[in-house]
Amino acid sequence: MNAHPGLPEARHKTCDLLIIGAGPAGMAAAILAAESGLSVIVADEGSGPGGQIYRHCLDQNAHMASVLGRDYQKGRALATRFAAAQAEHLSQTTVFMLEPQPEGGVLAGLSHAADGTAQLCRARHVLIATGALERPFPIAGWTLPGVMTAGAGQTLMKAGGLVPEGPLVLAGSGPLLMLLAAQYLRAGVSIAAILETTPLANFSGALRSLPGFLFSRYALKGAVLLGEVLRKAKVFWGVTGLSALGETRLETVAFRHRGQERRIPARQLLLHQGVVPQVNLAMSAGVAHRWSEQRLAFEPILSAEFATNVEGIFIAGDTGGIGGADAAEASGTLAALAIARRHGKAQPHHLAAEACARSGLSSALRGRDFLDRLYRPAEHFRKPADDVIICRCEEVTAGQIRALARRGVQGPNQAKAFSRAGMGPCQARQCGLSVCELMAEVQGCSPGEAGHMRIRAPVKPVTVAQMAQLGD
Repeated sequence: MNAHPGLPEARHKTCDLLIIGAGPAGMAAAILAAESGLSVIVADEGSGPGGQIYRHCLDQNAHMASVLGRDYQKGRALATRFAAAQAEHLSQTTVFMLEPQPEGGVLAGLSHAADGTAQLCRARHVLIATGALERPFPIAGWTLPGVMTAGAGQTLMKAGGLVPEGPLVLAGSGPLLMLLAAQYLRAGVSIAAILETTPLANFSGALRSLPGFLFSRYALKGAVLLGEVLRKAKVFWGVTGLSALGETRLETVAFRHRGQERRIPARQLLLHQGVVPQVNLAMSAGVAHRWSEQRLAFEPILSAEFATNVEGIFIAGDTGGIGGADAAEASGTLAALAIARRHGKAQPHHLAAEACARSGLSSALRGRDFLDRLYRPAEHFRKPADDVIICRCEEVTAGQIRALARRGVQGPNQAKAFSRAGMGPCQARQCGLSVCELMAEVQGCSPGEAGHMRIRAPVKPVTVAQMAQLGD
């Protein structure tokens, strides 16, 4: 490859292993791979290691660490080991392109937020460990100022110690909602109400998986967390309708509870209905995915070693399937072990490390089936009324997508061409699942048959000036 005439060759990087993401999976993989003698580069969009779950774990003071809880504090030990590993950590760096090369290896495009530059990296292997995204939760009024996701609220708290002004309402379902509520309460935030949208019918459907859950690490932890929240906040269970109201910003949250319409004054509304794998980067590189009807998401097809169908590309952590931080750490270790073996770097102690990681992964995933069944989002929250905007970037409504499907538009990709849904800066991260499920609903097929939108590089915004720095 020819370098740009004005760009020194040193700006183009090479390595044995490029890890994308410095969360638990990426950090664990980097530690083992570097110890095995591989040259490792870790590219991450954060300013420090930890990913979303352990964001800023090395920088938090004792008070904030106690607010965020013991699970968050566990990340400090892993991040400390990662910081000491012989791996190059590129913080505030986005991987916007992955191109498998015919001669082997993968070419990656990196953009650096700190100085506005970009460069290419040629890696013999790539491990995608970019974690999860919050599932889209389109409701009427969710584009109003004052409405955001629970994950965004937690990011602000971890990154800058920022908490919302009251009155505050949390709405949705899933473990993160109650975890965030507990963290806010520890920080002294007053919560006006928690609107729990988990369908009551889900409880009976999850009973078959209850025994496995009771013997998992989640049972006691969840009970303690729920008790902490219920002592200090009012929870409305079985909420079936939800909308955000206001002229220029959020003023009121309207919802339906036990057949009655209710309203609560609010300045902040945080929404959440679970998380799904972040698939865009892997899809853009040609990694095969399949639809999971149980988890209502597209997931990559992986081998037991976390290898994909694309030679040289592996996936670990929640990018490969939602399992939480402990499962992500174990899968990162296992993927790094497989990559080390392919480089001829297998070592005697790797057998013990593999056995330990396999056991840890199995333990971490015990009880997940119960959580998947219990917190399966309600259909009317995934497929909203026609007047609700589902693509925030291009202001496309659910009704526009349904109308296209009735006119014979075939799948999300054609819908993108006709409506521009998925063509904005988020590249379908906020609307892709919604468009897919709406198309499938109207056309009477499964979301897997409807398919996901095709994702092309750059998968995240990059300037023309940065692209010009990459050369030929």
